[in-house]
Amino acid sequence: MKTGKTLPSAITIFGAKGDLTKRKLIPALYNLYTDNHLPPVFTIYCVDFLPEDEAAFKLDLLAGVNEFSRNGKADEKQWEGFAKNISYLQGDFLKTETYTGLKEKLEAFGKKQKQHGSRIFYFAVAPRFIEIIAEGLYKHTICNRDGLDRIVVEKPFGSDLETAKKLNRFLTKRFAEKQIYRIDHYLGKEAVQNIMAFRFANYVFEPLWNKKYIDHIQISVAEEVGVGKRGGYYDGAGALRDMVQNHLLQLLCIVAMDPPEFYQSELIRDAKVKVLKDIRHYTPAQVLKNVIRGQYTAGNVHGVPRLAYRKEEHVLSSSNTETFIAARLFIDNERWKGVPFFLRTGKSMPVQSSVIVVQFKDSPNKIFKDDITPNRLIISIQPELEISLLFESKVPGLKMKLKPVEMDFTYQESYTETIPEAYEALLLDVLDGNPTLFMRADQVEAAWKVVMPILDTWKKYPAKELHLYKAGTWGPTAATTLLKPYAKDWFRLSAREESIK
Repeated sequence: MKTGKTLPSAITIFGAKGDLTKRKLIPALYNLYTDNHLPPVFTIYCVDFLPEDEAAFKLDLLAGVNEFSRNGKADEKQWEGFAKNISYLQGDFLKTETYTGLKEKLEAFGKKQKQHGSRIFYFAVAPRFIEIIAEGLYKHTICNRDGLDRIVVEKPFGSDLETAKKLNRFLTKRFAEKQIYRIDHYLGKEAVQNIMAFRFANYVFEPLWNKKYIDHIQISVAEEVGVGKRGGYYDGAGALRDMVQNHLLQLLCIVAMDPPEFYQSELIRDAKVKVLKDIRHYTPAQVLKNVIRGQYTAGNVHGVPRLAYRKEEHVLSSSNTETFIAARLFIDNERWKGVPFFLRTGKSMPVQSSVIVVQFKDSPNKIFKDDITPNRLIISIQPELEISLLFESKVPGLKMKLKPVEMDFTYQESYTETIPEAYEALLLDVLDGNPTLFMRADQVEAAWKVVMPILDTWKKYPAKELHLYKAGTWGPTAATTLLKPYAKDWFRLSAREESIK
């Protein structure tokens, strides 16, 4: 299906030899190409520091597509058609000639097409290069048209509120806000996008989506992997910065936002910002009461030994960095006042899983003795793409006996179409100039304001209440105490029978 785009597009990837480019960006762009979603005329400039033979570089990219693309190995002819549009440019991000050389390439491309076209600049680089590259683009007037030139910036966007503000100020002095696409790949996931459709296109649920009918909400993102080779970055970040400030708070925004008047990008982003501004900010005493942090020790994941976090590569042996966090948050507005939102994420957990659980209040009139299981809506983002509704039903027989049952919707059973990867959806939105799934400056800063009291408390009390848990388990037992009296345990897709209590 063609998108109708006619403008030629020049896509520049800074950090072209990095893992993100090989595993995600090129496979995503290739799939967009094979599905006829890229413009008829496009070029991809891959910029990196190391000298590289272009043919060898393309072979490495092909290996990435064959290994990581959702469609498996690339078709030979289609890859050939795609790869002829890729050029490798060796360049030091710190040197002027990198940007003057890139500008010459871009201008030659535009001259050949007899129009300027659109320009996309993807910063697939370490955070320390963001301002350097942005300055190079600005100084050499390479990305200077508000309507068509865009930059894409990966997380982490700052390391705290002040650095995020500083980076926002730096970028918005050089580019218009509508040119800046702060990407969070979680928002491109099909199941995450479906939450909004589920809520606002089905009137049967929206009237119940408030404090009158909902008891509590759990948002849980479990990571099977440890820190691996990311220890140098992770030990200065931790789970709060790496996952909660962006991924989990973004999920919370989609679940908790008020309905926008229209499906329009700025209205949707306004509604998300409002949620973040309404989240209660904690005092240090409230942080210690409502937030649990943990760190994994040696254990086993699927029978494979896993080192303790403090033994991982590039991690300090005395590190108090959290690899797990569970938090109880409250949104102090008319819709949600008094309803707890429980957030949990951790590394070296038994399975990879992202689940949102909306638990409704008990029936107001309990006429049946065995009416003990509240209604529950389960939205599984991964590994299953599924939405389930738990409700009570009569067991067949001569007596009135109730049993909880589930009504399921799964992508696998309902659709024959393959599900695009998150980066495919997001890159297509960048090309289309659709910022709906990207964070605005005020949204980034509002999210940092939520987590800053937690970071400040941990900084003040660095060794206080760091709970240890074995790799391959579901985190410290203290995390379960946050749920009381609302639930006995965190919901797990892998053990639904245990969650029905």
